[in-house]
Amino acid sequence: MTSTGIRLHAPAPGWSIAADVVVVGSGVAGLTAALRCEAEGLKTVVVTKARLDDGSTRWAQGGIAAALGEGDTPEQHLDDTLVAGAGLCDEEAVRILVTEGPDAVRRLIATGAHFDESEEGGLELTREGGHHRRRIAHAGGDATGAEISRALVEAVRARGLRTIENALVLDLLTDADGRTAGVTLHVMGEGQHDGVGAVHAPAVVLATGGMGQVFSATTNPSVSTGDGVALALRAGAEVSDLEFVQFHPTVLFLGPDAEGQQPLVSEAVRGEGAHLVDADGVRFMIGQHELAELAPRDIVAKGIMRRMQEQDAEHMFLDARHFGADMWEHRFPTILAACRAHGIDPVHDPIPIAPAAHYASGGVRTDSQGRTTVPGLYACGEVACTGVHGANRLASNSLLEGLVYAERIVEDIAASRAANGLHARVPHPVPYPETPEHPLLAPEARFAIQRIMTDGAGVLRSAESMTKAADQLQRLHTEARDALAENGKTAEPGVDTWEATNLLCVARVLVAAGHLREETRGCHWREDEPDRDDTTWRRHIVVRLNPDRTLAVHTTETADFPPTRQPQQEQ
Repeated sequence: MTSTGIRLHAPAPGWSIAADVVVVGSGVAGLTAALRCEAEGLKTVVVTKARLDDGSTRWAQGGIAAALGEGDTPEQHLDDTLVAGAGLCDEEAVRILVTEGPDAVRRLIATGAHFDESEEGGLELTREGGHHRRRIAHAGGDATGAEISRALVEAVRARGLRTIENALVLDLLTDADGRTAGVTLHVMGEGQHDGVGAVHAPAVVLATGGMGQVFSATTNPSVSTGDGVALALRAGAEVSDLEFVQFHPTVLFLGPDAEGQQPLVSEAVRGEGAHLVDADGVRFMIGQHELAELAPRDIVAKGIMRRMQEQDAEHMFLDARHFGADMWEHRFPTILAACRAHGIDPVHDPIPIAPAAHYASGGVRTDSQGRTTVPGLYACGEVACTGVHGANRLASNSLLEGLVYAERIVEDIAASRAANGLHARVPHPVPYPETPEHPLLAPEARFAIQRIMTDGAGVLRSAESMTKAADQLQRLHTEARDALAENGKTAEPGVDTWEATNLLCVARVLVAAGHLREETRGCHWREDEPDRDDTTWRRHIVVRLNPDRTLAVHTTETADFPPTRQPQQEQ
């Protein structure tokens, strides 16, 4: 499949460097891929939007799930994952995850990550929603992501991998045959390189994280603006399951007008025995699911929203006062500090909580080796849709997916090098177009997009709300397109305008897929279609971007999930 020819309006690259592989992103998936590439002797460059440790991984509190405990098995982990995925997981992809996961965690520990240990000296495992066993390894109580990020960043620096920090990736470069030839990027601030440049490489690994900033309130950091998904779409790749955005049930409620990144209250707090209650202290999840507060996240989020609607309340509460000060201080120090910073002491008071956008279960469509439909372009971590998560990610499977599929990508790149001389191939990108084809949105459009998406495609959705959202998003797109056509100019190129344009791109796809899926499944909740419909909708919605910037949408059976590597005919 060849590129659509669509690129962001940006200056032509003023500098370039060459590599065998460029990894875009510095979370668990990106740094694992980079370290494995380096171990294979591949000249690797890591590009990251902020600092190496500023991605979503460092914010992960709960832990990493794997069948590491006594009596636990990959088969049991597989069963829990398939149930959470609500009929849309690719079973083979999940089997890869749960069978290769334990050894991947052990390799992470060998890299230098320190997990909490029990008094007996083994891993201290906890339980989270959707898991029937204690299989969540954690670090620093509730600072697992920070510890994993620390270990991987230190390993990258110790091994001298070349990194370009504070760099926003712009677009994929391709050669005359439509194969990957590197990326363009914009480096912000001081450094060896500045402004727009390029990294030429025959393999690109997207590990750019999520797109939570498309909503007003999210647990994602400010850098999570869907850049990788938008880049892949412009390059001609397929994306899938973007309607399945997981809203974390328990995010610290900071008021109805709070925007941007919100403090997460880890599911592990419920795993250790905290209760969800309403203002009267009633545990409303009892009777809604056999696991009550530990039901899969979509069920808990829906339970919270229903109770809020019934009582016309802005939030519910998480009550863990029975933990006592000692447990809070030693098991959940990060959450305790965040609560106290906002005037709440969970040792003595219930924590006000509400759902907020947390994790994209869908993303760039890949096969079991992380390959997309564009030759040479790979994706792993939250930016990817491997088939593991289905309609709803099982708690703490994300860090594991990043580990396992990053390693599988490197295996494929190394095999390609051995078979086809990838290491020796020098990519020759098609010359960067002088005339931009993609209009940019003004920076303030970001906030308009977030309001549109929160109102129309948030936790609760309907045909009416998503039709309104689609119309409003289309208006933003049309205004920018017409301004470019009539005036020959668009918003000035820059980080804010590129991010706003990327957010509009992923928002349009999300709303189109959500409107098409006329059912409630996993974390896609249609108020007007409250039932799950396996007869019609046990299918994936796949989207591509046409050269005229319209969306090409089709569906595919679950059994056909791994994407083809050839162009498909439009229906």
